[in-house]
Amino acid sequence: MNWRNVLILSLFFTFQVFAGPQATTSKVKFDKQQIQIGSKKITVEIAKTREQHEHGLMFREKLAADSGMLFIFDEEMPLSFWMKNTYIDLTIAYIGKDKKVIDIIDMKGTSAMQTDFPSYPSSKSAMYALEMNKGWYTKNRIKIGDLLVLPKAQ
Repeated sequence: MNWRNVLILSLFFTFQVFAGPQATTSKVKFDKQQIQIGSKKITVEIAKTREQHEHGLMFREKLAADSGMLFIFDEEMPLSFWMKNTYIDLTIAYIGKDKKVIDIIDMKGTSAMQTDFPSYPSSKSAMYALEMNKGWYTKNRIKIGDLLVLPKAQ
C-alpha cells in the first residue's frame, strides 16, 4: 500500500469518527413545549423515549437562552446522567414525581476524543431531569423545592 492510499484511508476513518455520529443525530427528533419551573417559563425539547433519553443533547455546540431538555421517565427511580459527546457545560435539575426539584448539579461538557465520562447521579429517586445551560438555575433563582409545571398532557 503506498502513502497516498494510507493517507486516504486515514482521512476516511478520521471522518467516520468525527462526522459519523453527528450525521445520525438528525434521526432523533424531539417535540418542543413551554413549561414552567419556579416562576420562570422556558421552552424545552421533550425526551420521553429510550432513544431520546440516550441521545439527549449530544453533539450540540450551543443551547439557546431559556431553553433546555426535559427528560420524562415512566416511573420515579434513581437517575444518573453522563456527558458523552455533550460539548456544552450544563446544569441538571432532578425532579421528583411530585414535581419538586430535589437536586441541582453542574455537569462539565466533554470533547469528541474523551473516553472517561463522570456520572451525575440524583440523590434520591426522580421522575424528571431538566438540563439547562450551566448556571441557569442560579441566575434565575431556581432552587431545591421549586415546582415544575407541565402542560396537562404530561
